Amino acid sequence: MTSPKLKLKAPITLPGDVHTALLDAKEIPDPYFGQNEVDVMWVNKTPWTVERKFEASAADIDGYLTLTLDNVDTIATVILNGEAIAETQNQFIRYDIDVTGKVKAGTNTLRIEFAVTRDVAKARSDAHPFPIPFTYNYLSNGLEGVHMNFVRKAACHAGWDWGICLMPTGVYGRMVIRRSRMARQESVTVEQAHGKKSVELSITTRVFAFAEGSVELMHEVDGQKLADKVVVRPGENVFTHNVTIKNPKLWWPNGQGEQPLYELWTTLDGEVSKRKLGLRKLEWLVEKDEIDHSFKVRINGRDISMFGANWIPADAIPSRITPDTVRDLLESAQAVNMNMLRIWGGGQYEPDYFYEMCDELGILIWHDFMFACMSYPSDRAFLADVRTEITQQIRRLSHHASIALWCGDNEVIGSLHWYPETKAAPERYVANYDRLNSMLGYIVEDEDPTRRFWPSSPSLGYMDYSDGWLMDTRGDTHYWSVWHSARDFSAYREVNPRFASEFGFQSFTSMNVIESFTKPEDRNPTSPVMEAHQRNTGGNSRILETMTRYFRFPAGFENMVFLSQIQQGLAIKTAIEYWRSTKPRCMGTLYWQINDVYPVASWSSLDYGGQWKLLHYMAKRFYNPINVVAVPDGDTILLKAINDTAEKAEIAVEVQAVDANGKARVIATAKVKSNPDKAVVATKLKLADLGANEFLFFSWTAEDGKLLGENDYFPKAYKAYELGEAKVKASWSGGDKAPVLTLTSDKPAVFVTATVDVPGYFSDNAVTLLPGREVKLNFTPRKGAAVTKDALANSLKVGHLRQTY
Repeated sequence: MTSPKLKLKAPITLPGDVHTALLDAKEIPDPYFGQNEVDVMWVNKTPWTVERKFEASAADIDGYLTLTLDNVDTIATVILNGEAIAETQNQFIRYDIDVTGKVKAGTNTLRIEFAVTRDVAKARSDAHPFPIPFTYNYLSNGLEGVHMNFVRKAACHAGWDWGICLMPTGVYGRMVIRRSRMARQESVTVEQAHGKKSVELSITTRVFAFAEGSVELMHEVDGQKLADKVVVRPGENVFTHNVTIKNPKLWWPNGQGEQPLYELWTTLDGEVSKRKLGLRKLEWLVEKDEIDHSFKVRINGRDISMFGANWIPADAIPSRITPDTVRDLLESAQAVNMNMLRIWGGGQYEPDYFYEMCDELGILIWHDFMFACMSYPSDRAFLADVRTEITQQIRRLSHHASIALWCGDNEVIGSLHWYPETKAAPERYVANYDRLNSMLGYIVEDEDPTRRFWPSSPSLGYMDYSDGWLMDTRGDTHYWSVWHSARDFSAYREVNPRFASEFGFQSFTSMNVIESFTKPEDRNPTSPVMEAHQRNTGGNSRILETMTRYFRFPAGFENMVFLSQIQQGLAIKTAIEYWRSTKPRCMGTLYWQINDVYPVASWSSLDYGGQWKLLHYMAKRFYNPINVVAVPDGDTILLKAINDTAEKAEIAVEVQAVDANGKARVIATAKVKSNPDKAVVATKLKLADLGANEFLFFSWTAEDGKLLGENDYFPKAYKAYELGEAKVKASWSGGDKAPVLTLTSDKPAVFVTATVDVPGYFSDNAVTLLPGREVKLNFTPRKGAAVTKDALANSLKVGHLRQTY
């Protein structure tokens, strides 16, 4: 890897990125530490050249040769043995370059010369016939923004209100030379038609032929072979084969059933590819109802509530996004009852293994196309490039059971209300938007007709370009008034979305993560380093101001960090428990966001690196399939039972009034029949029946007496309660392979949280302890961590709300 401008040379691993190579060569400091982002900004303002030599034998070059480059980031000239063979300009396109006769026996040199993306983007913007504004979320420490709407690259590479600005450069996908006798595989797509006891698969194979002739094409699935000798002509050839699978094993989302996968093998003249298919019938029901229009998912004939979060790229440095990293994050989603993630439109199309893991884990994907928060050009050249991108991505991904929806963009139609230019000429920018958005919809109709295209998120529906942000009777909703407008958490109960696809509340990242990017003197919420690791303007102040509304101000920085995570979890718990209680009105909640790209204060429930924040533990509870939640209603508290399983259930509910510094008393019991169709009232309580220092603690059990869940409700702000100085005791049992932590307390203790240094998570956390009750927490290691009970015991810390005073 070289920079002609700086006369700098360093080794690089390909596929890979320039920042990783410079870090390995010790040419730059860790961009994530302190304010080093500023010190490494020169990297993305520099043109780079990467080079690889490779050997080829006479046998290797006998035939037609294709150089496949995938995920080239971004504007580059590809040079083979001194000859320019291609120009790239779209990170999201797979480039298949005919290099027949250009690869020689012996040593070959492949060189890729990268332009400075930010310079190209600005030049394109300057040349455009009318201004197209770009979002200024990218500004940090006085750094300039980037015209990311004029280049097809992950928008968040230039920073976001949770992300660092690195603008990485490199190749992150396949770099391979494919040898063909006559033709190569382009794509294999599969449509499913479900009958009562069978599924018919329609398999479409696209073949690129270099010459006219015949090739052997074979598909194998479920023990059946479809072998065919087909005639091809130069260019693209399309072949369709049908196969019926009898008595199919159906695929279900996480928590609703199993995820059996059928292997489909495709062979074209010796070139073999494999895909795994989950057989399921998925429908989005957008139909007129007594409210307005429904917005829900029906799978295999069953209406299923979507539980989940929004997904952003797993790291800001692309080389750090590995299968192990992604699996760790996805398994953490599965572990807290999530069945859907939304891939956000300012990020990227993920590698194949991401979707394969989602198929395996039962996680559905709401998939935005990669457009976010700003308008885009709609000239013919831009649209042609995007057409290739979208077509390729749909053909690559549409066979996955996990793909649930194609969405045109994130908040692009809403962004027309944000910028002076777009507000001054709305007709022009709506027309400009429609040229791109309509094309996306048509491509989905042509390429993947069995899946729904949703124009934007949020959106009111087909060809409706009105502002749907606050509409809650149809479509999907982004509700941000609690965070951005600093409203009370109770404001979540003032809206009743059909599907809440984005909403969130921030916290500081965990203390051990803060220690990884700060010096001791930086550990103050208003220090320059802590503010540099807060990308949303005023975010740290908003966290602290909100804290004073609900809690007594904490003693010391570490308690402040802990309390920020408690309040984040409380905010999202308030929203999701209420919206679930409106079922079947609301049939989906995807909070913003599950993961981080680097260590930062943000809305995530997983720290950078995958450690669970308290929100993630709370998510396991508020996404409990059979749940009981408290809903205030004037001077009454309704306890509502929600059943998101496939079967009816009868549950027994016990409600206690707990003095925050003393004893508990049972004030109600109820048996309730809950079914998957709608939430029902289990019991009603009068606020007047509670003492001034009492809160509600309630549990519910199945007919066989098995505990299904526990919850609590504080009618007043936590700061109003006189919490006792509880003494929490912790003890370990079980062996190294199945360690169990038992917690007890002499007085009521809330948000009791256990942490250890070993990577992993407990079966529950941030729990409420009552005197005389044991709570047992199982520990599960992450990332293959070695676990010993001694290591857990030696690093164990237990905290709770009263200790923050």
